[in-house]
Amino acid sequence: MNRGSIIFGIGNFEKKSVRKFKGKNIIEFPDKYVVVDLETTGLSPEWDMIIEIGAIKVQNGKIIDNFQRLVYPGEKISSFIEQLTGITNEMLAGAPLINDVLPQFDEFVGNSIVVGHNVNFDVNFLYENYDYVLEKPFSNDFIDTMRISRKLYPELDHHRLIDIVEHLKITGSTMHRALSDCRYTYECYEKMKEDIITIYNELDDFKKLYNRHHSKGIDLRTLTAESDEFDDTHPLYKKECVFTGTLEKYSRQEAAQIVVNLGGTCGNKVTKKTNYLILGNNDYCSLIKDGKSSKQKKAEEYKLKGQDIEIIPENVFYEMIGET
Repeated sequence: MNRGSIIFGIGNFEKKSVRKFKGKNIIEFPDKYVVVDLETTGLSPEWDMIIEIGAIKVQNGKIIDNFQRLVYPGEKISSFIEQLTGITNEMLAGAPLINDVLPQFDEFVGNSIVVGHNVNFDVNFLYENYDYVLEKPFSNDFIDTMRISRKLYPELDHHRLIDIVEHLKITGSTMHRALSDCRYTYECYEKMKEDIITIYNELDDFKKLYNRHHSKGIDLRTLTAESDEFDDTHPLYKKECVFTGTLEKYSRQEAAQIVVNLGGTCGNKVTKKTNYLILGNNDYCSLIKDGKSSKQKKAEEYKLKGQDIEIIPENVFYEMIGET
């Protein structure tokens, strides 16, 4: 391994966030797919590094191959990441660079549909790394088991991978290593497929329900709370929120419903009554100019005039509603 070679993310790369050729988030039961999970040094695809790639190749419901590589990130990882992932700096010291690992992973995954839990996170990291290392986009379509689980198991308080594993009574090895998380995700996905058929008879019937809940154009002002009991100390209580861009974890209607359930309200556009503008992912909005939507520009205009309005990224919104 040539330690003197350029490492993605270490140096003077001008990173981008627009993922024009990213694959589609789909709901299907493919005969062949690859489960993918990454361990990383943080949450930002633009600035954090991959330290492990795990993948499982599945055909007709059976595992036929697997892929696992540690990746040297170019610098020491924090003690927090060591404790979280179980990956130590000693383990990474002799690992290959992403420049060496990514071509191997690309050969393994090919053009397969990718499956993962909150897989949009992994896909974004892969897209950035593909762009700079392989000089091509990562365009595989993907299936997010987390988003499916939210519709399939709405009674659960949380829908993290560990929550679904416990709900489905799946046992296995320690989590937070890429390959073990792939196996958990594979078993959850196969079980969710069975539950979808049991409950809805046909995948298309589940997809119709899912797509109806994710349809665009609903007037968010018409949403009503699912309970009349509110925590009047919550920061969103009696506050009006507006969303712009595509959220990573929820449809806009789902996110708005959470706000309303907390005693807030939602608007379709930024006005003088807006208290929070939540910035989603603007990658797919063809109307975006100079990186800002018209809603963001209007909110900044009101902010400069002294209006009680805050512009927050979606990760801050998730912290406010208790999601991590």
